[in-house]
Amino acid sequence: MEQYIEIVGTIVGIIYLWLEYKANIYLWLVSIIMPAIYLYIFYVAGLYADFAINIYYLLIAIYGWLAWKYGFRLFSVKGESNRGEVLKISHLPKKLWLRLVAVYLPLQLLITWILATYTNSDVPWLDSFTTSVSIIAMWLLARKYVEQWLVWIVVDVVSVGLYLYKDLYYTSVLYAIYAVIAVFGYIKWRKIMQNN
Repeated sequence: MEQYIEIVGTIVGIIYLWLEYKANIYLWLVSIIMPAIYLYIFYVAGLYADFAINIYYLLIAIYGWLAWKYGFRLFSVKGESNRGEVLKISHLPKKLWLRLVAVYLPLQLLITWILATYTNSDVPWLDSFTTSVSIIAMWLLARKYVEQWLVWIVVDVVSVGLYLYKDLYYTSVLYAIYAVIAVFGYIKWRKIMQNN
């Protein structure tokens, strides 16, 4: 049964990635369905951080929809468009890189500690790495920063190995496809950004 659910999750994931590649706002609707499927898959596989991040994915999907559709943001960044303006693909402001690292490091350590202390995870460091970096990547996507693709490439490559180790073969193939498409997505979004 789990294998069939994983196949459905993989198909939904490919649809999601295609919509993300096209910078289509409907990726956010699909990103509500996909985490619901992967909550089950990752819980059964004992990937508890990946399980937990899918709760975040459900919430960030709502934020992403509002940000892309209405220009909504939780906080403002100097130089960004005003609230209510539709977001355009842009570069991540240089000053935010350091802030993102400052978010990533304690998040990585906290998730690793939780997994090592309170679960039976046999891959706490890798599971927490993909989780903490994915949290940042989803926020970058919600803000339409082109660099989100570069972050996803790293997450996807590490995830392929992690899911192979956990015998999630369909999901590892999905993430290998994600990694390849992320390269093309980065190129496509740069072109879209230059045309705007």
